[in-house]
Amino acid sequence: MSTQSTTPKSVIIVGGSLAGLMHALVFLSLPSPPKVRILERSPTALLHDQGAGVVAGNETQEFFAKYVRPGRDIAVTSPMRHYLNRKRDVMPETVKHQAQRMTSWDLLYHLLRWRIEGRESGHTQGLEADDRPKAQYDNGCTVTGVAEDPDGIRLTWTQHGEHSAIADLVIAADGASSTIRRLVAPAVERKYAGYVGWRGTCPETELSEAAREVFIERFTFYHTDGNQILGYVIPGRDGTLEPGKRLFNWVWYCNSAEGSPEHEDLMTGNDGKRHAITLPVGAMKGSVWKRQQEYAAEILPPQFAEAVRKTEQPFVQAITDVISSQSSFMDGKVLLVGDALAGFRPHTAASTGQAAFDALTLGQWMTGEITKEKYDEKVLEFAKRLQHHGVVLGERSQFGRHPFNG
Repeated sequence: MSTQSTTPKSVIIVGGSLAGLMHALVFLSLPSPPKVRILERSPTALLHDQGAGVVAGNETQEFFAKYVRPGRDIAVTSPMRHYLNRKRDVMPETVKHQAQRMTSWDLLYHLLRWRIEGRESGHTQGLEADDRPKAQYDNGCTVTGVAEDPDGIRLTWTQHGEHSAIADLVIAADGASSTIRRLVAPAVERKYAGYVGWRGTCPETELSEAAREVFIERFTFYHTDGNQILGYVIPGRDGTLEPGKRLFNWVWYCNSAEGSPEHEDLMTGNDGKRHAITLPVGAMKGSVWKRQQEYAAEILPPQFAEAVRKTEQPFVQAITDVISSQSSFMDGKVLLVGDALAGFRPHTAASTGQAAFDALTLGQWMTGEITKEKYDEKVLEFAKRLQHHGVVLGERSQFGRHPFNG
């Protein structure tokens, strides 16, 4: 298979977050790049950072080294992982000298927008641009239809009116609630797993000495029945890695029964809107956050309770399961990638890794290194293996007996 016969002339990518941007960059890096258009549902020019930490796994690091080439380090290294007991002490039997690299969604997103559009920000100061062609990035686009056409795939959407366009290839990178997946595979359901992830950050300098001792350059965990919390340091404002200017990022999984009064109260924002999956930054009711902080003081080790207490902008994500049995539709002209193909539970720390893996594998296909059949096989195998692994980890953590329960 030659590059000439593989490369499409036009590509529409639905979804302008990490997975969509990564795939766009692969296309723009080809010897004969196609015309790339990105349709993002959010009406704002930039997606808003939720303050989320991201584990920069091998796939993510490989992608950024090969395609983004930022010319700077993008992650904080945590050389050790360990568990705390309820009293605040490190459990010696849990200590592992295992290096992991932690970054932020915000930094990755701004570096990708810089490469794809030349969009500058505090994250890109001093970085060198390149001469790759740019993508067209459109905001406020709600996809309404996808259909085969004699000239390719016709996509329809609304954006201050009705629009349509034909492309040789459509990439569905529109997340775990993918509109494209709903249109091409309506039987695939996204289901709530019975617990939520509370998330937040606070400046590392605001932590007490006792907290910094167990959190800084450490990947720290605590388990008890129906609860798991973990934390690590991530880049700070504008992606800085300078000690003293970074953020401590925590994720706290709590069981929350679907339909219960407590769950309904949690997922109903201060504007009265019931949020199905994510209760975003700024939407949480003060009474709900106060109750959760009191709960933290009651059941968590003091260091984690302190981090929760000192967090000003928390948000919540309902943990869900979803996976498609196939990644390719409409004679291979519509592809599901990243979370649109399989939404991983966050215990895997592999959602960003899946986006990077899928994009790297696309690059192998587009350059003729592998066939389309091999591309389908690789992305599906990765999706199925990690999705299953996440379910096993989550069920053990939240509903089973974890060996390190406090």
